[in-house]
Amino acid sequence: MMLDVDNDMNGKLFDNGFTLEQVQAVYDLAADKFVPMVFEIAHEFHADREVERLISAFGGKEKWQEVSRQLLTYGKQNLPPEVLDSLAGSFEGVMALYRMMKGDEPVMSKHGGDAGSRAGHEDELHSLMRDPKYWKDKDPAFVSKVTKGFQRLYNEG
Repeated sequence: MMLDVDNDMNGKLFDNGFTLEQVQAVYDLAADKFVPMVFEIAHEFHADREVERLISAFGGKEKWQEVSRQLLTYGKQNLPPEVLDSLAGSFEGVMALYRMMKGDEPVMSKHGGDAGSRAGHEDELHSLMRDPKYWKDKDPAFVSKVTKGFQRLYNEG
């Protein structure tokens, strides 16, 4: 059960004439509506914290806005869209993208290489990206594994 039974709430509902079925319906509605909303709020909070970290890392909001514009332009010109989306989803990914743009990291190519051997590796990486540790939890070690996988994949010559 996603929501624990709250005896005080149950008492108030029963005092107002709710039947057991109606009380269960209230809990079901809460699970259907409020639990996803809480998860969304938590995700937005995490995203806001990531942006705050980036603003701090780049020395202020104005500097971050300029760097983020440059990163987006660079990423669109040099990376497959799914890789750019992946990197842009976390502080660590944005910092890796920044290092690539500055030449401190190997640049991934948008094209090239043996398409047959790349396809299997890319499918495997996309499978990893569907793992909740990647897209939901944004586990730094897991995100790094995917990022490095794409770097190896597109840096092969």
